[in-house]
Amino acid sequence: MNKQCSAKVKKPTTIFFAMQSTLNYFWKTEDVLGQGATASVYKARNKKSGELVAVKVFNNVSYLRPQEVQIREFEVLRKLNHQNIVKLFAVEEMESNKQKVLVMEYCSGGSLLSLLEEPENAFGLSEAEFLIVLCCVVAGVNHLRENGVVHRDIKPGNIMRQTGENGQSIYKLTDFGAARELDDDEKFESVYGTEEYLHPDMYKRAVLKKPQLKSYGVTVDLWSIGVTFYHAATGHLPFIPFGGPRKNKEIMYKITTEKPSGAIAGIQDQENGAIVWSYELPVACRLSVGLKRQLVPILANILEANQVECWGFDQFFAETSDILHRTIIHVFSLPQAVMHWIYIHSYNTATVFLEEVFRQTNMAPYCQEYFFEGQLFEMEPNLQAQHFPKTTENCPLIMFSTETEEPIEMRYLDPSLEFPKFLPKVDVLTDCSTAKDVLTATHQTLRISHSFLQCQELIVRGLYWISGSLKVECLQILEKKETMVAALHCLQQEEVKVLGLYETTVEDGEVPEMKSLSEVKARLQAISEEISRCTRSISEHQATVRCILSEVGKKQTQMKYDSIQKMEACLDKMQHIYNQFKKARKCPSLGYNEQQIHKLDKMNIGHLAKKVISVFQDHCLLQYQAALSAHGSRMRKAFEIRKHLKILNRSLTACNAEMLGCQQCFNKALDMLPQRLLQSKIISSTSIQGYFNQKHQDVVYGMQELQEQMKMVAYNLQANNSIIQRLNSVAPGL
Repeated sequence: MNKQCSAKVKKPTTIFFAMQSTLNYFWKTEDVLGQGATASVYKARNKKSGELVAVKVFNNVSYLRPQEVQIREFEVLRKLNHQNIVKLFAVEEMESNKQKVLVMEYCSGGSLLSLLEEPENAFGLSEAEFLIVLCCVVAGVNHLRENGVVHRDIKPGNIMRQTGENGQSIYKLTDFGAARELDDDEKFESVYGTEEYLHPDMYKRAVLKKPQLKSYGVTVDLWSIGVTFYHAATGHLPFIPFGGPRKNKEIMYKITTEKPSGAIAGIQDQENGAIVWSYELPVACRLSVGLKRQLVPILANILEANQVECWGFDQFFAETSDILHRTIIHVFSLPQAVMHWIYIHSYNTATVFLEEVFRQTNMAPYCQEYFFEGQLFEMEPNLQAQHFPKTTENCPLIMFSTETEEPIEMRYLDPSLEFPKFLPKVDVLTDCSTAKDVLTATHQTLRISHSFLQCQELIVRGLYWISGSLKVECLQILEKKETMVAALHCLQQEEVKVLGLYETTVEDGEVPEMKSLSEVKARLQAISEEISRCTRSISEHQATVRCILSEVGKKQTQMKYDSIQKMEACLDKMQHIYNQFKKARKCPSLGYNEQQIHKLDKMNIGHLAKKVISVFQDHCLLQYQAALSAHGSRMRKAFEIRKHLKILNRSLTACNAEMLGCQQCFNKALDMLPQRLLQSKIISSTSIQGYFNQKHQDVVYGMQELQEQMKMVAYNLQANNSIIQRLNSVAPGL
């Protein structure tokens, strides 16, 4: 009975994975890192240390190649030694069949292609990551050229990613199966490579199978590099016929060979349709305008089918090195509400910087003013960029223009148009692809929303700084006004005394000094009225500035991140469903229960996509547009206040000059008083001193007192001039 029962018990199935090894390394056949036409690469371990390595195991097709071709990869890798080229550790034999394997450096980050295939990077890499790719690939290729090696199969799949000690990516060239030693002036005739990245001359022979008596030079690598860089920058290939490169090979060849000069991409949207050429990187590309301006000419000149017209490696290295050696200055244009990345050399002066900003913003250099961390940053013409503040995206230089500018709405593709819909039928492959596209659109929507939010934060920060600056300028003009009021009061007192002295001692009321003193009285009255008007204007401007500061302060506390958090929560759920779909993709068919779960997951991811679109349109976009509208209004107020403050400053300066003129008039009148006394015939020249001693002692005392007071007025006016000069040096814009 027990035997019968035990016979019916189904034993659990145990899956054994084949193990392979060499003298020092072993690996499982399931740990495949990549497969090609002639070899497979596995993740392996050192038998003693446990260190992870990659082993390249060649298949039977590989051994059909000529012996010299088989050993070429070994020889090339032995010759190379660079941080941006995958290292060769050893060449060993498999213990089972004595076939040779390459033991190489293991890169845990996968390939650049696998990175680009992630939904997050479907529109290309971030600017910071792209610059790392550019730096690493250029350095690796430069090492190849220094050693006379042409790779012949450069593509994202042959660029591996490692993580450095600082957490930053390091990219390394790998797969030298097609590589060979070749000097700049040498040619080769054999054809290798991956068709989407092949130079058109090689494509014609290798893919279209058309005979061609053409030899190829080392610049064929430049074409592959151009396609790779475009792919990394945008997330897709530059040349795409309708149906795809591998379905429409003749059109693919037509696109690459008929590309107009300067074009960097060509796409055929409809069957038998026209090819749409592009001369710039797409809007959805995550690179800044500053980097695009540097990169596009390089792509245009290495994606050149005519090898004679294509750049050589020397020029390619010179131009890419020029980009990599530039300093990035982050600038937020406050009037336009747009972030800019300015690429200049560290030795370039502020004059060069201002011109580059002008090229991106269309704001003339003389109109640009800069703030950094709340303080006015003076752009001295000869100041070198290396002495500029260290900026980031979150802590840029904030530019204010002395001329009115309207905010510019950020350029972006409407993310709602990027969300695909699932087909009703259960198809694990199609559904997985659609789910990936939904994740891609969600990532892009989140990036746009983050940009909106960052823009609003910088608007608030910039307005706060500008308003604070205007507040200080108002106080400085008030200080200037107060000193002038004190000086005016003294002058008005002296005017009364001088005029009284003349009326008491001079009989002829028609002397020129009397007339001048009457005019001075009117001038002082006009100055008093002008200063009073300035006082009222300053008070009004102070009230407006306080209002702006209050509004900006409220915006700082009201800045909402709820929308971002809601979309991120949706993304997490979508990612989980997508992971399930990737697992289901490996199954040939789903059971009934699995199908029902799969349908529910499709429904859920569709609902999540609609929620993301709703949150973006109803909250993020509306909040951003409202912020731009309010920003435009506040910037116009700030501009008007600054303009009026300049007018007030000039008016007060003119009043001060007028007061100096009045003071000089008083001095002249006092100097002329003895002469007028003689002319009035009250006394003779011989008895003037005695007359004063006997009858007009009070007049003499009055003149002496007045002269002392006038000296004090002159001193006060000169002090006032010094204050004005000091204030103008502190606030030169006034």
